[in-house]
Amino acid sequence: MRAVPARGLALALAIGAAGGWLFAEIRMPLPWMMGAMCLTTFAALAGAPLAMPSGLRALMIAVVGTMLGSAFTPKVVAGIALWAPSLAALLLYTVLIIAVAAPILARAPGFNAPSAFYAGVPGGFSEMVFLGERSGGDERRMSLIHSVRILVTVSAIPLWFRLFHGYDPGTPTGLGTFAKLAPFDGLILALSAVVGFVAGKRLRLPAAPLLGPMLLSAAAHLSGLTAASPPAEAVNLAQVVLGAGVGARFVGFEVRKVFGTMALGAGVTALMLALAVGAALGLERLTGLPFAGLILAFAPGGLAEMVLVSLALGVDTAFVSVHHIVRMVFLVAGAPLVFRLVEKHLARISRPRAPAAD
Repeated sequence: MRAVPARGLALALAIGAAGGWLFAEIRMPLPWMMGAMCLTTFAALAGAPLAMPSGLRALMIAVVGTMLGSAFTPKVVAGIALWAPSLAALLLYTVLIIAVAAPILARAPGFNAPSAFYAGVPGGFSEMVFLGERSGGDERRMSLIHSVRILVTVSAIPLWFRLFHGYDPGTPTGLGTFAKLAPFDGLILALSAVVGFVAGKRLRLPAAPLLGPMLLSAAAHLSGLTAASPPAEAVNLAQVVLGAGVGARFVGFEVRKVFGTMALGAGVTALMLALAVGAALGLERLTGLPFAGLILAFAPGGLAEMVLVSLALGVDTAFVSVHHIVRMVFLVAGAPLVFRLVEKHLARISRPRAPAAD
């Protein structure tokens, strides 16, 4: 790693850790990720030269994937069929979000058709920006909208549970500690993370750094090879890195130049969250599934981030992760096809002649 990125990484981790500690002290929900995310975002927008290598972020996502796999017990797997109604509703909700968000963005100054469409798709950050750029979209505009979407979602949902559902933050349940982790269990978890990471990349799985380790960890736990969960210390470190990674995405943006785009992203995200709440309330009545799990499953946040939120809130992580994975696969496979169908309509209503996001 070059000297400048190394300093930027050290600064991002230091600010992220300080933010995590501060939020933990004041008993904020999901403190290590939210604190890191908020302080690094402020620092980045203030001009701090932060850096977060994609490789380190991917490594921490592998830790989250390994943790996630430990939630798949035989009882959970047997109950997946019961989630069919909510999975079907999720796909309809996803199409509705795109149908609402993309035209709103297309009518905003500076958004051409691919920028508007892929910025309005609640899929994986990297995947949607890549697909949008390949279709002629503005990478920085799409990146900014997605960054704001994740920032707003990950901040709003834990605060909602804190204010309206009496959530009291503490140590997430279901995690172990390094001190209590047996060497054999530690080896199995480490192999699940490393081998799953490499295999997921080789097989070109969607969200490979998370899905590969998750599948291997789930296999190890379902087979009875281990019953251990990743240590809380490792998961907290992953939260700091992921939170700081979200904040570092705002490096290079000046608030005065991109305020309008950020406000637009926040407004579109608020609309997505309102639709998610409506869908969750409706499905709770129709299916009897818990509202907490449904809102986290439908929330337009990132997969890794929402899994960590579910862990912190004590919500079924397997339920949340399966829904986000299904949505991600659906969008990666289907978004380019849908874009071809709506491209001409979005092009007619778009207003691309505006200065690019700086």
